[in-house]
Amino acid sequence: MTRNDPSRLFQSRHALAALLLAGATSVAFAAVATAGEPAVTTTASAPATAAVAVAPMSQEALLEHQSSHPDHLLVLDVRTPQEYAEGHVPGAVNVPYDQLASRLAQVPKDKDVVLYCKSGRRAGIAADVLAANGYTRLSHLEGDMPAWIEKGRPVAKP
Repeated sequence: MTRNDPSRLFQSRHALAALLLAGATSVAFAAVATAGEPAVTTTASAPATAAVAVAPMSQEALLEHQSSHPDHLLVLDVRTPQEYAEGHVPGAVNVPYDQLASRLAQVPKDKDVVLYCKSGRRAGIAADVLAANGYTRLSHLEGDMPAWIEKGRPVAKP
């Protein structure tokens, strides 16, 4: 079998896809298993690739926090710019999850960061990126954007 053998290339890609799927499934199960538990902070001894448990924040708690301590809070929408433009939580900043690692300067470490997306998957990935970079004040908006809309909460558009 040669190095450029098409069947070997296919097998390699298939194995990589299986590993990625297994990793994503593991993160999803970890998120479900730890829902409702207090947030965990990473330490120097913790592996950088470990999924981080992020405390959920209710919609009511977010609205209260926004009205009483807006300067201590960053609401981070990690969806695509198109999704953000279709409607977002008022005051939210849009940094797509797949750009977050290169745009960390836009996320202050001295504020409570509340993440959301459409289903929670991208918010979980974003939380892992932030935690790996020393962020410890992380929360996840319960129900993400669909629940926000379902409850008739205010929606901002650019």
